[in-house]
Amino acid sequence: MSFMDVATLLGGLAFFLYGMNVMGNALEKSAGNQLKTILGKLTSNKFKGFLLGLAVTAVIQSSSATTVMVVGFVNSGVMQLTQAVGVIMGANLGTSVTSWILSLTGIESDNFWISLCKPATFTPILALIGIILNMFSKKAKRKDIGIILLGFAVLMFGMEIMSDAVEPLTELEWFKNALVMFSNPVLGMLMGTVVTAAIQSSSASVGILQALTLTGSINYMTAVPIIMGQNIGTCVSAIISCAGANKNAKRAAFIHLYFNVIATVILLAVFYGVTSFVNIPILNEAANPLGIAVVHTGFKIVALAILFPASNLLVKLANLTVKDKGENEKAKMLDERLFSTPAVAVEQSRKVTVKMAQLSQQTLLDAMQMLNSYNEKTAESIRKGEKKADNYEDTIGDYLVKLSARDLTDEDSRELTMQLHLIGDLERLSDHALNILESAEELKDKKMSFSGAAQKEMQNIVAATTRILELSVNAFVNNDLESAKLVEPLEQVIDVLKEDMKHGHIERLRKNECTIEQGFVFNDLVTNLERVSDHCSNIAACVIETAHARFDMHKFVRNLKKDSEEFDANYNKFLREYSV
Repeated sequence: MSFMDVATLLGGLAFFLYGMNVMGNALEKSAGNQLKTILGKLTSNKFKGFLLGLAVTAVIQSSSATTVMVVGFVNSGVMQLTQAVGVIMGANLGTSVTSWILSLTGIESDNFWISLCKPATFTPILALIGIILNMFSKKAKRKDIGIILLGFAVLMFGMEIMSDAVEPLTELEWFKNALVMFSNPVLGMLMGTVVTAAIQSSSASVGILQALTLTGSINYMTAVPIIMGQNIGTCVSAIISCAGANKNAKRAAFIHLYFNVIATVILLAVFYGVTSFVNIPILNEAANPLGIAVVHTGFKIVALAILFPASNLLVKLANLTVKDKGENEKAKMLDERLFSTPAVAVEQSRKVTVKMAQLSQQTLLDAMQMLNSYNEKTAESIRKGEKKADNYEDTIGDYLVKLSARDLTDEDSRELTMQLHLIGDLERLSDHALNILESAEELKDKKMSFSGAAQKEMQNIVAATTRILELSVNAFVNNDLESAKLVEPLEQVIDVLKEDMKHGHIERLRKNECTIEQGFVFNDLVTNLERVSDHCSNIAACVIETAHARFDMHKFVRNLKKDSEEFDANYNKFLREYSV
């Protein structure tokens, strides 16, 4: 085997791995929204989890990617460990789809229709269609389909190159001796494990084995332990990804490892126990790509049949491996492992941003309530809420900036931009809650109270602020455009209330109905409440602009006020409702 033969083999492997990577990434991107929908329906039912793992892995063509994703979900609190078991088992079976596709390289027939199934026949056609879609289509979805086809074409081209490059191996004595050595179950399993761990893809490892079978020098007796080792090697990605994760995420990675190790030990023992007493002629025959696909899938199905009923034992074994140490470990809500599937990462960041919105809303409601009845415990809760909102802003902002560098769909990109806009306004809401609390404490400490007229005005603007807060948060949390449209008219009413209250305060000062000291607190409260309404207006405008794929909030507000009968009707309704 010459240097050029080795270079050709490695070049074919490079094409194969690159094609698989391109196709897998494009499939993930194209299926992003479907993945969000599927994963949003997760339940504790193991069978449903199995089907989800099977479906997701069949789509993205990588059990390693699915398992790493599962580790991220468990670490983020999206998925429970009991749910992860079924998904991991489904992922193990889903990855066998690739081996069936690659088995097409072994087709040999003079029949025209059968020859059409050979990759050498249809791959150029797929590549041509893919490049046309990618270069000339203006729709992102079609471009993604083009990249999927191009990735698949490159993958199959790499497989063909590898198949051609290994032909000279049949003439080498050392190659034949090496294959005899790897028929030893332990050495064969180690080879499969090491190669798969090195390239971190069982699909690629199986593809290499299928290419080698075309030399005619590998029989099924040699192939079986290698295939079993490949299933252990694919666990490396999950084990690496769980570094720095919480206990349950580490347990999910170990469940994946134990599933494959236990299945391999059991099936190897049964396989060699049977073959030591029973002569099975086919095992000494030369393997082919189709036969490798059958053995690969058969191993996974039998492993599932054995271990699926015992999945709770795998959970217990993982719990014994990663023990509780008594610490109060808090799940990390945003996990960068989810970046491998940007659509899911965007959805998870939205869930955390929703939590931030609800926290800011509750903190403000508590602060406004303190104006009527001060409570020390509630005051402490407000301060903690404000600090937590600050932490949310930093954490979510950092996560979104990193995520923005990934390849996002237009829809996910708009969602990410909206979240980046919103977290600043949500954090400012909690700041105003703290300001309102400080005003309430000043009233309490100095034993001050407003006049009857001032109290009535304050109740009205607090009621209006409570309403606008509810409308804006609901608009974001539930994508409620109707609620969003009501925010700006109400914000304008609150601006009017603010001006009226300032004029009323000046009149009361002239009549000696209130003091200057009371006036300072009164004005601080009015200013903070009016600014809350400004941030609520920003939130609602951002929701509407995102829904219409635009981001110019100032222009949106101007257009909303201009010649709008609906705006005027809502404005007048709120003005009647909240004016003194």
